[in-house]
Amino acid sequence: MRSRRTAVVAALLLGSLALAGCTGADKTSGGDHAKPQPANRGVSPLQNPDGTKPGLAPVTSEADRKAGRELIAKVKTADAGPKTGYDRDQFGPAWTDNVDGIPMGHNSCATRDDMLARDGQKVEHKDGSTCVVTGMTIWDPYTGKSVDWTKQQASKIQIDHVMPLSYDWQQGASQWDKAKRVQIANDPLNLIPADGSQNASKGDSGPATWLPSNAEVHCSYAIRWAQVSLKYQLPVTPADKKTMLSLCGG
Repeated sequence: MRSRRTAVVAALLLGSLALAGCTGADKTSGGDHAKPQPANRGVSPLQNPDGTKPGLAPVTSEADRKAGRELIAKVKTADAGPKTGYDRDQFGPAWTDNVDGIPMGHNSCATRDDMLARDGQKVEHKDGSTCVVTGMTIWDPYTGKSVDWTKQQASKIQIDHVMPLSYDWQQGASQWDKAKRVQIANDPLNLIPADGSQNASKGDSGPATWLPSNAEVHCSYAIRWAQVSLKYQLPVTPADKKTMLSLCGG
């Protein structure tokens, strides 16, 4: 009788332990689902070679950082030429849709609105328009913060030319025809919506003298510079290339 009672008790104990184990697993799973989801940072530049996908996600794995260094290594270098003759108008009207040979050109929406819609979430449009963005939430890669933006605060989020137009001019765009300059000024690959004060502080600086305050995207930022440089066959300064390599661990 005692042995039978012992067996029953043992069975009950085993059942309790099994239930406790299941409960613990459910709690862990439930806890994972309960965690707040991070803001949508978009995609890595390595998975976005034409710039049509949103954001500038951090590059974190060593394999991707290595791929970034290999891409940057292909970039040619040259000292900056003179700024003589540079004018924003040399790159066409700001945010023109009248541009050939790039994604989103001739889609009846201004380039600025295209970029806000590309990177924004919960995008709102002007009544009667499928183009004009009036509100959104956006993850700003340059500060690492999520921003609620409305058109009434337009300057809060500005569109950064990753390779600034004045920089392009000094590195060879002064010799291009107007159509090619309009392309680089409106190419999604060269455009990132970002914090207005960050954009203003950057000016026409290269990576050796200016970087986003959010260090998490420094390698991504360097990769995007390389992508634009290679697409348009524009060299960067030796100091900028050295910095770009170092940002991805080189």
